[in-house]
Amino acid sequence: MKFSLPNHSALASAAQIVYASMPATAQYAWPILCETLGTEVWLKHENHTPTGAFKVRGGLVYLHELLQREPALRGVISATRGNHGQSIAYAARPHGLKVTIVVPLGNSAEKNAAMRALGADLIEHGNDFQESREHAMALAQQQGWHMVPSLHTDLVRGVATYWMEFFTAQPDLDVVYVPIGQGSGICGAVAARNALGLRTKIIGVVSSHALAYKLSFEQGKNIASPVTTVLADGMACRVPDDASLAVIFEHVAEIVAVSDEEIAAAMKLLFLSTHNVAEGAGAAALAAALQNKAALAGLKVGLSLSGGNVDHDKYAEVLTQTRWAA
Repeated sequence: MKFSLPNHSALASAAQIVYASMPATAQYAWPILCETLGTEVWLKHENHTPTGAFKVRGGLVYLHELLQREPALRGVISATRGNHGQSIAYAARPHGLKVTIVVPLGNSAEKNAAMRALGADLIEHGNDFQESREHAMALAQQQGWHMVPSLHTDLVRGVATYWMEFFTAQPDLDVVYVPIGQGSGICGAVAARNALGLRTKIIGVVSSHALAYKLSFEQGKNIASPVTTVLADGMACRVPDDASLAVIFEHVAEIVAVSDEEIAAAMKLLFLSTHNVAEGAGAAALAAALQNKAALAGLKVGLSLSGGNVDHDKYAEVLTQTRWAA
């Protein structure tokens, strides 16, 4: 797949598509978060999109452009742990387009229900995202459906609109922390920062139970790594995407790994300090900032609350610390 970071003009046109379906999301400097981290911290609320996560922006732009190119398209298929699938189903619904989504066995019951409610046909196949993606690709070929990838310039164009909002509202952020799944989020952050000519340091965040991107970053090549996280499903990547890795190698300063226990603590802190629900990946940026607290003194910090789609029983465990005590 040929991939290049979108420029300012491409991001502006993506914003027109996104804002036809949803408003910009807010960013706030919550006092307790600032107090806890000992510095000025701004939290971008991508949990307030129509699907509860940042991915919907990419789905809106991707489907818009795809249908411009292929107006007679019969159907699309993709693989997901949840938020990407919701974004495709949400974007396709106004067009009456058939959507099939493949998820791993044992995937989030509530994310599955959300995708079905948006009209997607759900197939449960494989033990992890990579196996689901391979099955989706095979089905796409068999059925003549369009396979929606996890990373594409149009997906990044859409996702980058939230970073354009964030960096425009707070252009003097010293550092931002960005969770990494397959890479559209961090590529969007890089694209927006570069388009605006800012010097903000971008730090990626992975699960310490899904280290593929961190190991690849450190060794300068694509390294697969087993996935064992049970809380950060949005970061459960076993095999990195080569295109997003190339962007990360060139433009990202550092990658930090956070454990499920650290993520659980950040999820709880987000609720206590902002009364917002964060899924595991959605709390990863805060978890990384807490881990790096000593280095952040005097800096203006940006964090992404990238999604709030967590099953209620798992969230109850987090809030009561019945399982996630550090």
